[in-house]
Amino acid sequence: CIRDSYHSVQLSTLAETSADMAIAVTFTNIAEAIGIIRAAGHIGIPIGMSFNLDPNGRLRSGPSLAEAIETVDTATDGAAAWYGTNCAHPLEFEPALAESGTWRERLRYIRPNAAKMDKIALCSLGHLEDGDPVELGGQMGEIARRFPRADILGGCCGTDERHLSEIAQNVNTVRGA
Repeated sequence: CIRDSYHSVQLSTLAETSADMAIAVTFTNIAEAIGIIRAAGHIGIPIGMSFNLDPNGRLRSGPSLAEAIETVDTATDGAAAWYGTNCAHPLEFEPALAESGTWRERLRYIRPNAAKMDKIALCSLGHLEDGDPVELGGQMGEIARRFPRADILGGCCGTDERHLSEIAQNVNTVRGA
């Protein structure tokens, strides 16, 4: 498959280092996700897959996060180490997290944007928008409560040490750390 070979060059280079795993971030297309996960399997490097969601909590190509994870897992025999979402504010990915199903057990990686703005609008600003660190921390604490397997949490566009401090404080409070 062309997608497999396209990603194989990058993954082969990474596999020659002391890297423990690869992470594919901001993917919006199921077929491409399947390709990179298959390529990683052929090369023998574990890979995590992170999807990027639109303001309706769906991949830009149309499917829901649940549909994407279930479809990719079926096509790759569950080869991804884990799944996640990044580069979207919790208000964008919250609708996706409301869906039920076993796919939820595969969600471990959540890296939100700081601002409640569409990514296209954010890119047009010419600067990083930092949103409300306290609000973001609270939202991520609630997500950590609902998704106890999510253990790779952080920030994406516009986040800094204030956001990460609030996220850590809220997650630790929820998880009793």
